[in-house]
Amino acid sequence: MRSILFAAALMAATPALAQEAAPTPPPASDTAAAEAAFEARAQAFEGRIRQMGEEMGAAIAAAGADRAKRTADLDAIQARYQPEMDAFATDLEAFVLPQIAAMPADQQAGARAGFDAGMTQIRGLPAMIRAQAEQSADAPPAPTEPSPGQ
Repeated sequence: MRSILFAAALMAATPALAQEAAPTPPPASDTAAAEAAFEARAQAFEGRIRQMGEEMGAAIAAAGADRAKRTADLDAIQARYQPEMDAFATDLEAFVLPQIAAMPADQQAGARAGFDAGMTQIRGLPAMIRAQAEQSADAPPAPTEPSPGQ
């Protein structure tokens, strides 16, 4: 999950990089305020991602061996968080795409490709976190080593 959060943080930093290449940047105070507001929103988003992972882990633990309950509970959690992920991605696009468009033409394609890959990851976070939680829960327990002297 750290790599996902890092990718989201990197995407949130992309606007600052893009502004350096913008031919007519907005006034510094407007840019700084917009970046600060979006950074605060990105931090709240990261908190929601962690919360979703915790809820999924708790649902798996509560379901125990009951696979039907586990599936139903995870489906409900995933469905509840998906609109938030989609809304954040949409807002991030609205924030970053104009800045990518203002970059020099030779930099736009690379920036856009990386950004689009990040958007796919953000929109896929509920499914990805669910898969990680299930994989972790289904993994066999690590063998315990005997104590010294046994």
